[in-house]
This record gives sequence, C-alpha cells and structure tokens, in this order.
Amino acid sequence: MIEKFNNIFYLIIYLVHFAGVGMYAYQTIIGTKRFIKKFGIDKSGTIAVRFAGAFLFAVFLMSVYVGFVRSGGLNATWAFFNIVFIYNLCVLFCNYYSIKVDKTGVSKKIGMEPIYGPLAFTIMSAILCYGLADKIYV
Repeated sequence: MIEKFNNIFYLIIYLVHFAGVGMYAYQTIIGTKRFIKKFGIDKSGTIAVRFAGAFLFAVFLMSVYVGFVRSGGLNATWAFFNIVFIYNLCVLFCNYYSIKVDKTGVSKKIGMEPIYGPLAFTIMSAILCYGLADKIYV
C-alpha cells in the first residue's frame, strides 16, 4: 500500500486531503442545516450548497477509487490530480475575492475558514502532484 504512494508521507497527505474533502462533502450534503447556519447562509441557499457538495462528493468517490480500488493504482491518473489541484486553486481564489475584495454577503460569522481551508487543500494537492509525478504522469 505504502509503495503505491511512494512513501508514508504522500499516503498521509492523500488521506488527510481527501478525508477533508469527504468531510466538507458530508457537511454540505447531509449536514446542510448546520453548515448554512455556521456561515450565515439563508435557507434559500440550501440547493446551491448541496450542488457544491455534490462536486466534493464526486472528488471524494474518485479518490477512493483511484487510491484504493483501481487495479492500475495511481498510474496515469494525472488528469484527476490536476483537476483536483485546479479546483482547489479556483476555490481559493474565488473565496479570497469574495471575502477580501467583493465582500457581498460577508459577515462576522464567516471568518477565514473559506480561505484557509482551500489554501491547505491547494498546498496538499500540489504536494501530491509533485511527489507522485513518477506515477501519475506515466
């Protein structure tokens, strides 16, 4: 298992990254009421929150398949890893713009989680793209 990820470091990064994605998918799809309350989102935003959660859930499912089910393992999965990195980067930029520049709908309830979370995910996905390059770009 560990050799599939080159070493324990990349396996841990993989698990932490995609467990976090799974956590946000759960919060946005199943725990929607608590999620929208946490960020001060009106109930009318429930469908949009679950819509975003569906994308997170799809990424989570693919991470389980690619990392633990697929017979070829991580080999030639560059498209998945790159789209995850680009997705994380876009969420980071959009959230930064929303909170720091545009500020529409921003309240004291929001805090910095919408920036720090995607920043951590972007860094972890970049580490995975770099550290697993010998496998994913085959």
